[in-house]
Amino acid sequence: MSKEILLVVEAVSNEKDVPKQVIFEAVETALASAAKRRFDGEAKVRVSIDQRTGDYKTYRQWDIVADEDYSAPDSELTTDDMEEMGLNIAAGEIYEEEIESEEFGRIAAQTAKQVIVQKVREAERAKMVAMYSDKVGKLVHGQVKKVTRDSLIIDLGENAEASLPKDALINRETFRLNDRIRALLQEIREDNRGSQLVLSRTSPEFMVELFRLEVPEIAEEVLEIRGAARDPGLRAKIAVKTSDRRIDPIGACVGMRGARVQAVSNEMNGERVDIVLWDDNPAQLVINAMAPAEVDSIVIDEDSHSMDVAVKSDNLAQAIGRNGQNVRLASALTGWTLNVMTAEDAEAKQQEESQKLIDLFVSVLDIDDDLAIQLAEEGFATIEEVAYVPMEEMLDIDGFDEDLVNELRTRAKEALLNQALQAEEQLESAKPAQDLLEMEGMDNHLALVLASKGVVTMEDLAEQSVDELLEIDGMDEERAAALILTARAPWFAESE
Repeated sequence: MSKEILLVVEAVSNEKDVPKQVIFEAVETALASAAKRRFDGEAKVRVSIDQRTGDYKTYRQWDIVADEDYSAPDSELTTDDMEEMGLNIAAGEIYEEEIESEEFGRIAAQTAKQVIVQKVREAERAKMVAMYSDKVGKLVHGQVKKVTRDSLIIDLGENAEASLPKDALINRETFRLNDRIRALLQEIREDNRGSQLVLSRTSPEFMVELFRLEVPEIAEEVLEIRGAARDPGLRAKIAVKTSDRRIDPIGACVGMRGARVQAVSNEMNGERVDIVLWDDNPAQLVINAMAPAEVDSIVIDEDSHSMDVAVKSDNLAQAIGRNGQNVRLASALTGWTLNVMTAEDAEAKQQEESQKLIDLFVSVLDIDDDLAIQLAEEGFATIEEVAYVPMEEMLDIDGFDEDLVNELRTRAKEALLNQALQAEEQLESAKPAQDLLEMEGMDNHLALVLASKGVVTMEDLAEQSVDELLEIDGMDEERAAALILTARAPWFAESE
């Protein structure tokens, strides 16, 4: 039996490329499991194998506990029991007694095999994770081993397998058994079956890594890809930048006669790739990203992190793209929300907003249209700016003297004070309902603010949108969504 154990350990270790220690532990577990069957209940058994000779001994174990903690007769003994046996073993320690060992041959085809297989799988997974942990976000190559309804199983070699979900395949893309495949190692996912390598061919990083493979300047870090966005199988955009003025970043990615970008496109099932020049100026970056459409003008709204992009009427369809594809990719590439419109619509919108601002200045500051227009043209967008912009800046405006500036600033500050007082009065008169006050995530001040805006009950809050709540000072999108979801909880409870 001893020689047989050594032979099994040697053979399995060599075949599976797993450390012998792992196989010895598996055999010990299997022998202990077989020995436990001789006892009732949850007996504890340990087997120790001499890894040099293959000889092994079996021990039954008991946890030593205080009398008042005794609860498991099959696996526990008390300190009093130890005293009666003349042993000085304290609570928390383990008492062992050698028992007859099971013969290895009796269990070789059953328990030992199962445990060894399980241990080997665990060891292989651990080895696989160690091998691929530094390859996450990189390209890997393999062969289609199995096709299931939800995914492809890819053999990466050296006993490593990966899963490529069907939704991570490019549109209209099909693979058969034994086909060679290239994909991005997106993550190492932990589940009930252990660690699993998950691949993707639809992520923007897959395209970035393909360019890194095809364009030596990227691999050498002379050229940098600063952003990427994809509509898998249809169209993609990448933004590139270089600090070396001798290199044309777009030309380097395109390659001689388009060879480099064509190689990337072919790997992505014919996906068209727009290569644009990265610019640290967000507006210029958006102009570059909207290519091939030409941009007439851009208005930036820093607060909402959005831009109004104006194009000529005959260029609108190209700027938006089929099903909004071009503007959607440009938005994903730049990180800005882009509102594309004709130059005429942009001008009309700007005139409308300017007129609103002029009307605000006229009514709140009690000034004539000409002065209000001048303020708007100088870039003043709020009453707060009129009140608190430094005196020196306002004196630089043509026709503005110290008396006029002081008068404007005084009127603006009085208007702001009146608005604050009115808001305070509204808060004091607001009476939120008890269910709104007691709602999870609510505080008294916010409840008063909501009530002042007509949102008095949880039902009222449930009918609001996130955008409506964002109008409240200090409110962010995450909290607004959570509050609305909490307020709507009774709706879902009723439907159930």
